[in-house]
Amino acid sequence: MVVLIVLLVGVVSLAIWWVREQFSYWEKRGIPHDPPKIPVGNVAGMMRTIQVSDIFKRSYFKYKNKVDGPFVGFYMFFKRIALVVDIDFVKTVLIKDFEKFHDRGIFHNETDDPFSNNLVTIEGEKWKNLRNKLTPTFTSGKMKHMFPIFLKVGEEMVQVLNEKTSNVPQPLEITDLVSRYTVDVIGNCAFGLECNSLHNPEAEFVKMGNAVFTLKRHGRAMDLFLFGAPKLAAKLRIKVTSQKVEDFYMNIIKDTVDYRMKNNIQRNDFMDMLIDFKRKYDEGNKEDGLSFNELAAQAFVFFLGGHETSATTMGFALHELAINQDIQNRLRNEIDEVLAKNNGEFNYESMNEMKYLEKVIDETLRKHPVVGHLIRKATQRYVHPDNPKYYIEAGTGVTIPVRAIHHDPEFYPEPEKFIPERFDEEQVKQRPPCSYLPFGDGPRNCIGLRFGRMQTTIGLAKLIHNFKFEVNPTLTSVPMKFKFETILLSAEGGITLNVSKVTKK
Repeated sequence: MVVLIVLLVGVVSLAIWWVREQFSYWEKRGIPHDPPKIPVGNVAGMMRTIQVSDIFKRSYFKYKNKVDGPFVGFYMFFKRIALVVDIDFVKTVLIKDFEKFHDRGIFHNETDDPFSNNLVTIEGEKWKNLRNKLTPTFTSGKMKHMFPIFLKVGEEMVQVLNEKTSNVPQPLEITDLVSRYTVDVIGNCAFGLECNSLHNPEAEFVKMGNAVFTLKRHGRAMDLFLFGAPKLAAKLRIKVTSQKVEDFYMNIIKDTVDYRMKNNIQRNDFMDMLIDFKRKYDEGNKEDGLSFNELAAQAFVFFLGGHETSATTMGFALHELAINQDIQNRLRNEIDEVLAKNNGEFNYESMNEMKYLEKVIDETLRKHPVVGHLIRKATQRYVHPDNPKYYIEAGTGVTIPVRAIHHDPEFYPEPEKFIPERFDEEQVKQRPPCSYLPFGDGPRNCIGLRFGRMQTTIGLAKLIHNFKFEVNPTLTSVPMKFKFETILLSAEGGITLNVSKVTKK
């Protein structure tokens, strides 16, 4: 009994020592930081009472220009993080010294959880090889081939909204509509399916698309473990994807691939390109090809990344345009003028002529970046050339507070105002590199940038051309409130606006 007590005391003492060591790391280094609270570190209230991007934003403005180095210490539970507070160091991490910060440090388990083995999560040479394979699938030429799919779904969205509206403004929750639009676009391009979710909100593809974000396999404690020790979690054969979600998408992808390969179907979409890689793999060229599980993981993450982010951006843009009627009117005039010059046709060339629309989208992503922070992991020791005290050890996380940078008045005066003219060419040139990061930057930026922008551009152009969006005095949240419980930025309670048909002259 005495031995057991001694052992217990020893284990408890060791645990206390380990915790103290973890939470005294930055203090011992002499790096400025907020005192951590055990066990949450500096993220008390995260996903409960405060949006995570607001936590980083608070620290960024507290320390920016007040410390002698480019980052401050930060604790996210037991994980130590260098929080970047200097814009030049953002460029160092993302571009200049990318070879030392090329991984994200996110959980992935290729063996037991195939969907987690995707371009967003994988690391090192494996990531580099996969990125090189997939990059040609997102060229402007490939986007042009997919344009008819985007346009067809955009026209269906207008038809559906026509049925719900009249010439008299009436309240409508618009996030559901734009979400079903992006589901149908990506269902077509990533899975080759006519999802029909615009006409049928109860379609299984819509339900399972929502389940990706709501049907969790584990509780909060396990999520923290996956975040804090991703490699150990993979070794313990832990899975993060819900079995129901995995089975649904695996079956869809398998049926699609088998049908297309058997019948030699060509649609010039994302799935076609993935199937070409699978053919190479099946022919024995594994270096240049993709296995079925690798193909499935990329299709899945393409749906995950392209659906939610584009739909959310469209909702944010419509909210801002409803508040700023002068901007909405100017945008509608541009769309109408471009269409008039192109015989009323909305084609790939006319889309590229809508320069003010591009600025509206840019300003939406500036003010409301869906991805409010970027994460990297030091893969090698980094020592700042001007101040050796500011070194980053291999394995340390690095966080770039995107939303804070986008709201920094040094780069964007009156940051809470919606001003598309910020993205006039001359104004853009005056800002430092890496001060605009909705898609990241450098070699590991968002590979689907062109796809996401085209999807958003077509959707917004179709909506603004045909409908007017106004603030509902009682149902529209001004200023917008954001959900606490999600990592991505999204509107609390959706976005309700007054919508009416535009009277054509």
